[in-house]
Amino acid sequence: AFERVAFHPRVLRDVSTVDLSTTVLGGPAALPLVLAPTGFTRMMHHEGEVAVARAAARAGVPYALSTMGTTSPEDLRSAVPDARHWFQLYLWQDRAASRDLVQRAAECGYESLVLTVDTPIGGARLRDVRNGLTVPPALTARTLADIALHPRWWLNLLTTEPLSFAAMSNFDGTVAELVARMFDPAATLTDLEWLRENWPHRLVVKGIQDVRDAVEIADRGVDALVVSNHGGRQLDRTVAPLELLPHVVDAVGDRCEVLVDSGVRSGADLAAARALGASAAMIGRPYLYGLMAGGEAGVDRALEIFTAEYHRTLQLLGVARTDDLGAEHASLPPG
Repeated sequence: AFERVAFHPRVLRDVSTVDLSTTVLGGPAALPLVLAPTGFTRMMHHEGEVAVARAAARAGVPYALSTMGTTSPEDLRSAVPDARHWFQLYLWQDRAASRDLVQRAAECGYESLVLTVDTPIGGARLRDVRNGLTVPPALTARTLADIALHPRWWLNLLTTEPLSFAAMSNFDGTVAELVARMFDPAATLTDLEWLRENWPHRLVVKGIQDVRDAVEIADRGVDALVVSNHGGRQLDRTVAPLELLPHVVDAVGDRCEVLVDSGVRSGADLAAARALGASAAMIGRPYLYGLMAGGEAGVDRALEIFTAEYHRTLQLLGVARTDDLGAEHASLPPG
């Protein structure tokens, strides 16, 4: 969908200086960007979530720690106290585990809770199944052969602290087994209402793929929605989130913020998302690529690229402030 966006630049506008900053969920953001929650982050590089949070703090954007992360909420908050910390939550079959995570996030001072709702069950991630993806990775004939092709990555993995799901230290097994055991296909709006009553800070619901759901969830008093199809990893043939974004904004944008993710790969994509109504866009893969390539410095570099691309796009659109970027500057023709 991002490839179909048509920009409509204005000319003879003073863009000698450009203010990229905005407000996202009541707090300052150096640009309309949030680093999305991603699982197994230390599998990419041993610096993991701490490196990402530090880079996010330097870049001036929020970072959401995943429930399936490899650094605990407490350790991350302690290591990077000056970041805008969000915490991502699944509603587990074991509700006590969910309550415990909510309490821990509140006690650590996480400013926002991100509830992911597009995982009643796990998607058919056939590559993960075929590869026998586990955390930590198991040494099989396949992975031993892979060591020869990627020695630097494996050396980093095998000579640093073992991987684990830091928020669920008592679990041991494959990712598929974790999903089958933990995700709750019986979760309903009543559970969201419980969470709203028990979480005192900003509440974000991630995984919106239908305007009707957006309306029902906004009615429960959430602070933001994320239009998302989980990066295309749950259900094939869903509507591209960017296509749905303007419709969700029209329906609930006067009651809560609307963010978008899935497919954001450049600063130009970020500008398109903002122009089509998102208060911010979330990215996952782009910063993970940086993390894999260079650790913390790689994440810094990925965010520098995003910032430079977004800055240049705004200048070429004739827009001097993020808050002035709107529907007049971009359109999305039907696919």
